[in-house]
Amino acid sequence: MNTAKRILYCNCTYAQVVPKDVKDAVLKNLAESGLSFEAVADLCELSARKDPALARLAQGNETKIIACFPRAVKWLFAAAGAPLNPAATEILNMRNQTAEQILAGLNSPLSPNLPVSEKQATRPVAEETKPA
Repeated sequence: MNTAKRILYCNCTYAQVVPKDVKDAVLKNLAESGLSFEAVADLCELSARKDPALARLAQGNETKIIACFPRAVKWLFAAAGAPLNPAATEILNMRNQTAEQILAGLNSPLSPNLPVSEKQATRPVAEETKPA
């Protein structure tokens, strides 16, 4: 059972940096799972336009975002004036995780992994895995 209160899926439509097979498998499984989720075409584009939807998406607790690198997602939201809560946000990275790992992550308790500065740090944050 999914423990996150909100799931956000980025299709990375314009950047095309996420492997298509991973992206397609994750979206297909999400759609078939019955889980409630919100899909956006491209977080990069929303950030560039400073779309107010990012502020709405950043609000609330326990959000899992399926996109790319945690540091990139963090700064996309920040650049749009909608900072994410590092204690309540987990990024599942389609650039370096398999579809199976991402789907398993959706069904695990929230594991916040946004990189934080020393000023923001209140507890240890998992380090990002660099692509092979």
